[in-house]
This record gives sequence, C-alpha cells and structure tokens, in this order.
Amino acid sequence: MKVLVTGAAGFIGMHLALRLGRDGVEVAGVDSFDPYYDVQLKRARAARLEAAGVRCEALDLADPPATARRFAEGRYTHVVHLAAQPGVRYSLVNPGAYLRNNVDAFGTVLEGCRHNGVGHLVYASSSSVYGANHVLPFSEDQNVDHPVSVYAATKRADELLAHSYSHLYRLPATGLRFFTVYGPWGRPDMAPTLFAKAILAGTPIKVFNFGRMQRDFTYVDDIVEGIVRTLARPPADGGASAPHAVYNIGNHTAVELETFIGCLERLLGRRAVKEYLPMQAGDVPATFASVERLAAATGFEPTTPLAEGLARFVEWFREYYGTA
Repeated sequence: MKVLVTGAAGFIGMHLALRLGRDGVEVAGVDSFDPYYDVQLKRARAARLEAAGVRCEALDLADPPATARRFAEGRYTHVVHLAAQPGVRYSLVNPGAYLRNNVDAFGTVLEGCRHNGVGHLVYASSSSVYGANHVLPFSEDQNVDHPVSVYAATKRADELLAHSYSHLYRLPATGLRFFTVYGPWGRPDMAPTLFAKAILAGTPIKVFNFGRMQRDFTYVDDIVEGIVRTLARPPADGGASAPHAVYNIGNHTAVELETFIGCLERLLGRRAVKEYLPMQAGDVPATFASVERLAAATGFEPTTPLAEGLARFVEWFREYYGTA
C-alpha cells in the first residue's frame, strides 16, 4: 500500500499521515498551504510529519498539469483526499474559493485516480450536506439535495462526482461525512480554539441561535481510525452498481453547545463571557450522526467522550499557544 494524503498539513491530514506512518504504511503528503488560516500552524504540522519521516510537499490540486504529474510519478495504490476549503461562514463571502478548491481540485484528484489505477479513493465529505433535514439522527438514507450553504453544496457535488467516476470508470471510492471534528492541532477558526482563546482573554464568545445549538462533536483520533479502517475496505464492484459508498462518521451523540462551553470552562478554570446571537445564515441548529453503516462496514464507531477529548485538546492548546 502506498497512500497519498491530500491536505496533509491540515488538522485531520496530519493526524492521519502520522498514524499511517506508525502503521508502517508508505505515505506521501501534499498541501497547498493556503493562507485561509495561520500558515505557521500548517508549517508546524508539516514539521511534525517531517520529523516522523513523512514528506509533505506543496501542491495546488486545482492545477491540473501539476496534479497529473504528481499522480503519474507517485504510483499511489490508495488516496485519502482531505484537502478542501473549509468553513461554512466563509463560503457566504467567498464562494469562488469553494468552487475552485472543493470542486475543481476534486476533479483533478478523480482524474489522477482514474488514469493511474488507484485501488481506493477515500474522500472527506461533511455533515453539512444534510442541510435543511430536521429528522435526527442524520442517516445516509435521507435526501441531501437541499444544502443551505455553498460549502455544503460543494461537498455534495463531490459525492455526486465520485459516484459518477465509480460508475463510469469502476473507481472504488468512499465518502466520509465528518461530524464536527475537534482535538489537538485543530483549526484556529473552529469553536474549541476560538472559545479557548476568548475565555482566557476574558473577551466574549459568540453563541449563535441564542445557545440552542447541538453538535455531534467527534474526536480526531476516532475520525482517523474510521478512515484507516475504511481505506482497507473498498466497496465491492458487483457490476450492477457503482463501487461507491458514503458513511457518516460521528460520535453519535448530540451535545448542547452550552454543555460544550461548560466543559471547556472547567478545563480552563475560567468562566466564559457569552454574547448570544441569532442563527447565522448557512448554519443548522443540530447535527447528530447515525453510524450503523460505518459500524457494519468497518466494525468501528467513535466512542471518545467529549470531556476526555477536550482535556487532550486543552493540554495541546496550552502548550502550543503558551498559555499558563
């Protein structure tokens, strides 16, 4: 097995590449080092990979010739595509970045897999594809054709493109719908880091929908375990249907936002100053994953309790950001 991890200097990508390396898998990483958030954090993640013997090279996947060369030279047997333009709220103000980095770039990855005999493509989708669905928990059987953000629409487009390539070119592909991933080395634009910084600084944190929010917080090591197990189990090609599958991967627990904030307050030893605000456009009030399909296919489902995962996050946060 020779695995290409795209977005290897990203939050999940770094953890996955390190895990594959520890498992003895030959792994190569690429990342665009896009400045959407602090590039120094991405460089620090890449340095961890280098120290572990995993190279993370710069590559803009939306550049078709450069990506085609990478695939031709790499001779990868498997690909995990995690590179993307993240963030629901940013997609409201810069939708072009999502079309380029989530749709165009995914097209070059699909072409690379198609022309170079890749045995299994695992790609990141998102719980955001469930959009306006109100039936909880979210199940893969639900209709997901009503996204409420451009980000969600691009992730759904990726699922449809992957299915088309699987049908037409018999490319085994699996999409994983991630549910609110958190943990050490997390993105600075996500709630754990935003809230931790504000709590320690004594500045207000924005609590949307007046606190009536629920999220299925999923610890990053559980996400990685799910990816690794999925990677080794490509969908079967029975001929009649495309060798394509989609699984939810979440902690299958809907946690109130106030509960999440309270846990973070206890770990940091400070009370949060809260600014209650209406629901933001493009957001949803609750996410909650059904993971029966993932468990049936891989024998695994996430189990890390929020308190345990947040404790590990806070330990890293204090070390990385130098907070006493």
